[in-house]
Amino acid sequence: MGYYLGIDLGTSSTKSLLMLADGLILGSAQEGYDFSQPALGYAEQDPEVLWLAVRRTVQQLTADYPKEMAQLKGIGYSGQMHGLVMLDADNRPLSNIIIWPDIRSTQEIAEIYQTVPWDEYNRIILNPLCTGYQVSSLAWVRKHRPELYARTAKIVFPKDYIRYLMTGNIGVESSDASGGALFDTSRRQWSWELIDRLGFRRDIFPECHESYELAGLITEECAALTGLRAGVRVAFGGGDTIMQQVGNGMVSDNGVWVSNIGTSNQLSCAVSRPVYDTQYRSNTFCHVHEKLWMMMGANVTGGLAQKWLKEKVLHMQDYRDWDREASQVPPGSDGLLFLPYLSGARCPHNDANAKGIYFGLQLGHTRAHLIRSNMEGIIFSLMDCYRVFQSCGMEPDRLLASGGGARSELMLHIQADMYNREIYTNLGKEQSCIGAAVAAAVCAGEYRDYEEACAQIVRYSDTVIKPDKENHKVYLERFEVYRQLYDHTKDLLS
Repeated sequence: MGYYLGIDLGTSSTKSLLMLADGLILGSAQEGYDFSQPALGYAEQDPEVLWLAVRRTVQQLTADYPKEMAQLKGIGYSGQMHGLVMLDADNRPLSNIIIWPDIRSTQEIAEIYQTVPWDEYNRIILNPLCTGYQVSSLAWVRKHRPELYARTAKIVFPKDYIRYLMTGNIGVESSDASGGALFDTSRRQWSWELIDRLGFRRDIFPECHESYELAGLITEECAALTGLRAGVRVAFGGGDTIMQQVGNGMVSDNGVWVSNIGTSNQLSCAVSRPVYDTQYRSNTFCHVHEKLWMMMGANVTGGLAQKWLKEKVLHMQDYRDWDREASQVPPGSDGLLFLPYLSGARCPHNDANAKGIYFGLQLGHTRAHLIRSNMEGIIFSLMDCYRVFQSCGMEPDRLLASGGGARSELMLHIQADMYNREIYTNLGKEQSCIGAAVAAAVCAGEYRDYEEACAQIVRYSDTVIKPDKENHKVYLERFEVYRQLYDHTKDLLS
């Protein structure tokens, strides 16, 4: 039985996790960072900061578990999705990474849809175009930084650049590629038709693979920098939402939905065919193998909205007292509503100009009200996604909470009350890392496929959070006001 390393390259930190093939977690290491905003609406990260974080977390595990790391059989990746990494002819980054919260490319999206009509474009990618997507950012670079575009030899996603530094091989995989929005999601291949019609060069798009396939071996240079053993097998891995689903055991069309609150938040499920919302309010991306896709409703500011409130408004050091304070406030926050669109809106509005709002403030409201209302607003945005899924004729058999939202007892109860469904949780606490390690184990041949691996590795908690019917009534009433709030203010805030 081998040891496997899962590396989760996130927006606010990198986490590396060492796992035995049966799912036993030996240890993990984390390195935090932030993203820069050189102008209003911009969101960028220095690729060297990400690479340094990966090296440090791997070095920490090598120092803490030298014997086990020396026996490592495989490495997999989970990565923040959509970001644009532009590489020159020597595979060196030409600029900072333009990452997913970036909203500078609204005009470029309009121009793309002028070239290829909205319904025609979306039928191929099965998604609405959003700011922060690779194609939107690439169009912005071509228009505003033509000298960078001219020097671009390849474009990849953030985790793919890190994997290149560790293996020496350039490539992408289907889950991230489908999130870049120049991809034929049903056929799981680049849409050369869209690429040609938009006038992008074909040669900048790397070969595309599946998440479990072998991407390469750890090089001698990487071994010297990280302490890893040269020659370890490396899997392509996948986008973080997809790898988080793997870590939650969602590798088949089994009726389980995941309600995830991380830096962003998503409601997602795995489907055995490329199901999509015909109004394109949600996303459909490729999953971890050729016969699986993911349907997802997402919004940009989940944990980001909490971090904003904690650091920039309340000037608190940590989240230690959040549940305790917010629990003193009744459901509905005594009339205070929070619209969490601090960096635009995705599902169901897809509006980069959407803004955040605290609505209904009165003199009697306190810090605790701000905190609870913030939590409720984040989960109301997931309720919006839930309604979109229902409009597609879908209902969950089981609802699983994941991410930071699964570590807050209060947020678990709010989710149960809003959805009016029992909420389950996973015993594992780093699902994206676990998913990445599972991809490595499948790639190395430890398991025949993802289903066999997850049956052995993924374990659920016996604790089930049950909904409170009276609280649900309150949230139903407040949710209708929440939905009207966006409609009544969108023109004022655009």
